Amino acid sequence: MMNPFLQVALGGSIGAVARYSVYRAIAWHGPGFPIGTALVNILGSFLMGLLAVACAERFGHHYAPLLLTGVLGGFTTFSAFSLDALTLWERGQVWGMGLYILVSVVMSLVAVIAGLAVGRGLWA
Repeated sequence: MMNPFLQVALGGSIGAVARYSVYRAIAWHGPGFPIGTALVNILGSFLMGLLAVACAERFGHHYAPLLLTGVLGGFTTFSAFSLDALTLWERGQVWGMGLYILVSVVMSLVAVIAGLAVGRGLWA
């Protein structure tokens, strides 16, 4: 079994490259909505729920450092989310900022609940 610190380092690099790939595919265009950040946070939340169940009920916690802390920690972007929200505020898009925060937080919570439900259905 690989050292947990190496798992986190390897997983983090994979997650960061995946996040950058999403940003390249879904660019922020001018004063637009930060859809790339919202997408990775929502998808990452779904995967967190799904993989948490997979680790707990199917594969054991041996891969949690790699998958949960590493890959998903590198993929999701709360710091980028915060900067995007502030950028919308600074651009005078107060309603856009509020919508972005609401959608990101609520949909991420819904996504982690959905991931848990799917995971429990698959590996229960």
